[in-house]
This record gives sequence, structure tokens and C-alpha cells, in this order.
Amino acid sequence: MTTTQHPDNDDQAAEAFAERPFETYTHGMLALMIDLAHRTGLLEAAAAGPGTSEELAERAGLSERYVLECLGALATGGILDYDSATGRYTLPPDRAIVLIGDGSLNLAPISRLVTVLSKTLDEVASAFRDGGGVPYSRFRPEFTELMDSLSRGFFDGQLIDGVLPLTGDLPARLTDGVRVADIGCGSGHSTNLLAKAYPMSAFVGYDIADDALDRARTEATAYGLTNVSFQQLDIAGLPSEPPLDAVFAFDAVHDQADPAAVLDRVHAALQPGGIFVMFDTKASSRLENNLANPAATMLYSISTLHCLTVSLAEGGAGLGAAWGEELATRMLADAGFVDIEVRDVPDDPLDVVYLARRAS
Repeated sequence: MTTTQHPDNDDQAAEAFAERPFETYTHGMLALMIDLAHRTGLLEAAAAGPGTSEELAERAGLSERYVLECLGALATGGILDYDSATGRYTLPPDRAIVLIGDGSLNLAPISRLVTVLSKTLDEVASAFRDGGGVPYSRFRPEFTELMDSLSRGFFDGQLIDGVLPLTGDLPARLTDGVRVADIGCGSGHSTNLLAKAYPMSAFVGYDIADDALDRARTEATAYGLTNVSFQQLDIAGLPSEPPLDAVFAFDAVHDQADPAAVLDRVHAALQPGGIFVMFDTKASSRLENNLANPAATMLYSISTLHCLTVSLAEGGAGLGAAWGEELATRMLADAGFVDIEVRDVPDDPLDVVYLARRAS
């Protein structure tokens, strides 16, 4: 019997590295605790002021025993402060800013990515072995709710005053009245906000998910909008008549089975001089350029667990979320777009806006 001898320095390096996966797994479990505290209102209860487990449970209307255990994870994980003398837990204001509220600064909804995407992990593992992928239908309706919660605060805070100013003369044209499509619109909050801000323009939101479109229509009705409609459609079949003045796509193109066909259809649907506003992830198409990107690990992971697999499930291109600027701009050019620009998004280090026009 032979044994492999490891130099002492290898053992020391392995021991040091072992801290890294253990820390990662700990943070993964902490993400689940943040999700629980977010969805049950425990974070809001803690933000209202210091309290014992009994007091916080009463504020949130929760079972104290579960609250006590969750608070232990949140305190040892550095989310809450704990005063052993009084038995009270505190969510300091600087942390509350990024964990509660309806605005774009609230990062707590991101914790649901871990929860939701882990549900299909076995199916993704099967796809690793057998090929194919996990169809989008397997992620609904939870994924619809997740994407709505992740994007709603950003759209409320940034869409009209942050993203649109990047598009040149488009806000003025929207004010005068133009025809606009929002492709892969999901629950339609972006479409409804645009329609609400620009009542002289006509908007249509397209998505394949009927449950998401039901939510979009309900919200449009609540807003009293008469200049917006929603249609169930695979956006690879985007109609070219009547022609559009602008098309928006928010994190939608890279998930498609045939993204090149989608870009071709968008180009064909636009009037000469029309603009395509494509909001997508900020990344390079080359891994070596992403190694120093602090968001890259999350981006590749989400891509593996959702973006890539829903495309491959349809026999698609499987671009993935990290398709990157180099490939995106090349595909836009291949579809016939001109004057292609890439702009950073205010207060959003994770995304960019691609601006591309159909030649006049």
C-alpha cells in the first residue's frame, strides 16, 4: 500500500484555505436567515428600535422561539447587535438603510435568490450529467415574485430619473407621444411606470409568463392607466407592425433561447432612427476580465442556476448572464444596430445600459 506524502507547506496552505469554504457556507446559511427575517417582518420590527426576542416577536406577530433562534444567527452573523446586559437586539440605522424599505437601497430581497434557486438544484445537477436544462416554467411563480421584489425598488427610484436621462432625446420624444414596447417585461412594473410618466405615449409589455402579466394588468388598472397593454408572447416573435419608436429590455435578452433572433426582431420592429434600450448585467465576455469583479461570483452562479439552464432547456444558445459587453455589442451590430453605446447605471454597479439605434 502506498501513501501520498504532502509537504508541510501544502498542509498549511490547505488548512488556511479550509477557512474560505467554511466562511462561504456560513454566509449561505446567513442568507437564508436574512430571507426569513425579511419576509416575516422581523427586520422591520428590529429597525423600529431595540428589543428582546419577546418584544421583537410581539412587534412582528411571530413565534418567540423561532425569533430567538433566528436572532442568534443574525447577531453572530453581524447583522444585528446584541446587548447581553439587557437581552436586547438592535438593527443600527446604517444597516437598516440597506435591509428595509421600498427603495433601491434595500438589499434584503436579494437573499431570496439563494432560497428560490436552490429549489431546482437537483434538476440542474441532472442537466450537468445529461445535458438540456430546467425550463422556465419550473421557476414560476416564485421567480416572478423574486424578480419583481428585486427590481421594483430600483425602477421606482432610478428608471425615470436615472436610466432615461442616459438615452438622449428619448424622454422628449416620450413626452410628445411615441409607440414603445417593453420585452420580457415580467410583472410589468417598468412598463407601468413608463406609461404613468408619459401619458401621451402608447406602451405594450410582452412576456411569456401569464402569471406575471396578470400582475402587470392588475397594477395598470390600479394606476388608472389607459395607454398600456400587456400580451403573452415569445419575444422572438416580436411583431414588426405597427413599427415602434423605442424598445426596452430589462435583463431579458441573455435568458432567451435564441437571443440573436430576438435582436433581429427588435431591429425589424423599430422605425428608422428608433432606439433600443437594453438594460443588462455589467461584465466582460472574458473570464480573466471578471476575476476582480466583486459581483462576478454571484453573476456566474445565478447564470448557472437559472439564466443558462432556461435557455438550454429550449435547445437554445445558452448565453448566460455573463455574456458580457464584448459579445453583446457584437450581437447588436450583427443585428444591424448602429451608434451602439454602453452607459453605466447611476447607483447600480451591477448593470449597464446598452443604447442602440436602427439607422435613419
